[in-house]
Amino acid sequence: MAKKRTLSPETISAQAAHQTDALTGGVIPAIHPSSTFVRDKNYQLINSRHGYGRDENPGFAIAERVLAQLEGAPAALLFSSGMAAATTVLQTLKPGDHIVAPRVMYWGLRNWLIKFCDQWGLGLDLFDPTKPDAIASSVRKGQTKLVWIESPCNPSWDVIDIAAASKIAHHAGARLVVDSTVSTPVLTQPVKHGADLVLHSATKYLNGHCDIVAGALVTAKEDAFWENVCALRVDAGAILGSFEAWLLQRGMRTLFLRVRKASESALTLAEHFDGHARLEAVIYPGLPSHPGFEIAKRQMDGGFGGMLCLQVKGGAKGALNVAKRCKVFIRATSLGGVESLIEHRYTIEGEGSPVPRDWLRLSIGIESVDDLIADLEQALE
Repeated sequence: MAKKRTLSPETISAQAAHQTDALTGGVIPAIHPSSTFVRDKNYQLINSRHGYGRDENPGFAIAERVLAQLEGAPAALLFSSGMAAATTVLQTLKPGDHIVAPRVMYWGLRNWLIKFCDQWGLGLDLFDPTKPDAIASSVRKGQTKLVWIESPCNPSWDVIDIAAASKIAHHAGARLVVDSTVSTPVLTQPVKHGADLVLHSATKYLNGHCDIVAGALVTAKEDAFWENVCALRVDAGAILGSFEAWLLQRGMRTLFLRVRKASESALTLAEHFDGHARLEAVIYPGLPSHPGFEIAKRQMDGGFGGMLCLQVKGGAKGALNVAKRCKVFIRATSLGGVESLIEHRYTIEGEGSPVPRDWLRLSIGIESVDDLIADLEQALE
């Protein structure tokens, strides 16, 4: 008897884990907008899993199942935003618990985290991701409950060794949470490197079209902690809308094509502008000169991501002038869409931001890389 072949992640993604509409035979699964579900004459639910839209909606299941399979994990949950996913995890903590997180991370979460820890009575240490021993020197054995990392960090693109962070966290009795929004499961599967939870701002690469706001969590095991996370999502009502869930599963069908194209173009662009006369530096983990290159090469499979920064000569004024002159790159925040975006990150984050004022953050899309290079060349003249 022939052994059943395991499907590749590309096939799982493209076919939404081979899920179709059982009712009509439609190749594309249906949208389920219903907020409530029928009970029979004995007042039993017709489908025991579905009673009310905030508790469970069949529209969530498709994207959750696909994402869990792509991450090599047993389960995933969708949320109304990446922030909703992140804050749900943090609400599992108790006063007196301690968190370790990078100084450079998504600014919205960093700012919220600082306020939340103060209000909730939590300890917080923000470590320097450029220092190899920073996590180990920040954890408090028995008190640290979460070690939170991004890899690469946004927007410095520092690369944190997930396997090393996992060992440190677990030795201290903590869980490791990895924000893998930038890498996506196409390039990195944090669970295989020892992560306990993986977070995605699904608004970004997972959806890939800048037309929804969504978040997701993936777990390495379905334990009591995960059950608590599931309950908190229900209690807080931090659920994704049915149409957004459908758009997300549709967007994930092209995930591998988009991420690989963006990664290929980003590397081409980084290599082209590395050493440019109008730039102080190109910050991209795929360049051998990047301090995290060796970790990225070991941890990221098939590319180094579609995100990079240009450090422009002339300070903030020089950087803003380059953004102003771009004609192909779109001046907007966010990342991971099919269109290439350019932003002056310091302007977005404001006072207190650790991002240098002469940096421009680029999110590379799926356009012709020659057009993108030509646009930046004329903007840098």
